[in-house]
Amino acid sequence: MMHYLSIQDIDSLAQWVKEAKALKESPKAFKKLGKGKTICLLFFNNSLRTRLSTQKAASNLGLEVMVMNFGSEGWALEYEDGSIMDQGTSEHIKEAAQVVAQFCDIVAIRAFASLSDKEKDEAELVINGFKKYATIPVVNMESSVGHPLQALADAITMAENKTKERPKVVLSWAPHPKALPHAVANSFTEMMLKQEADFVITHPKGYELNPEITKEAKIEYDQNKALENADFVYVKNWSSYADYGKVVNQDKNWMMTKEKLRNAKFMHCLPVRRNVIVEDAVLDSDQSLVIEQANNRTYAAQIVLKKILNSLGS
Repeated sequence: MMHYLSIQDIDSLAQWVKEAKALKESPKAFKKLGKGKTICLLFFNNSLRTRLSTQKAASNLGLEVMVMNFGSEGWALEYEDGSIMDQGTSEHIKEAAQVVAQFCDIVAIRAFASLSDKEKDEAELVINGFKKYATIPVVNMESSVGHPLQALADAITMAENKTKERPKVVLSWAPHPKALPHAVANSFTEMMLKQEADFVITHPKGYELNPEITKEAKIEYDQNKALENADFVYVKNWSSYADYGKVVNQDKNWMMTKEKLRNAKFMHCLPVRRNVIVEDAVLDSDQSLVIEQANNRTYAAQIVLKKILNSLGS
């Protein structure tokens, strides 16, 4: 495997989850695999779990790790071909990506959506720019439209906690004071469509995700109806896709409560705004899997890096 850019790069989700669970049992079993190789983590946006878990995963595999917070430490990059760089950008992606590739064997990138230009966000200028010019494997640590490391961690978490072969899984929108990207919801949806589950997406009208991603997934506008008999409830805010990047509804009644959750397990990618997205009674209960999800981010990243290292050879 050369790159890990989206959930679609997983050839067998069940097999990857199985291998990730094995790595979790013996994290240092392949410590020699990355010996003599370096990964560079480039952050164009803030991070807690993504940075620490990916760095830990790399360390478990024997990789040397370099980290750069591009937004505050690097030059502002230009992405357009033929551009006249007489304004705010100082370096073109063509040179930047090739320079980075001289210093490392794998590059992992985190770059959020602007939520102001749908066409540019969906073009994934940062991720695809490095893929085009860096000539080394690229890992998506969250991009404009996807968060495949988080979705893989979510799959591992559900596999560890499910009590039936075909659980009911609900992805529920929740209110948030700011407009947020679609990346987590997109990748979670793509991941769910790769496995056996009764999968339902619930949100107010106007918050439909990209139909090319949701495809045949069931959409239910009545949250209470969607939550009936759920085994897992994944809660996440996202902004409008049709009215791109806009907050079209702030209905506080969509916050997840213990009463709504019933007996289901609660999931969220973190960070989470308490008593806005979800009430304390849920987060502080034994139904919450959020800390387990965060822990599994290491093994999601580690199985991805292991597969890339195997493809690179010695």
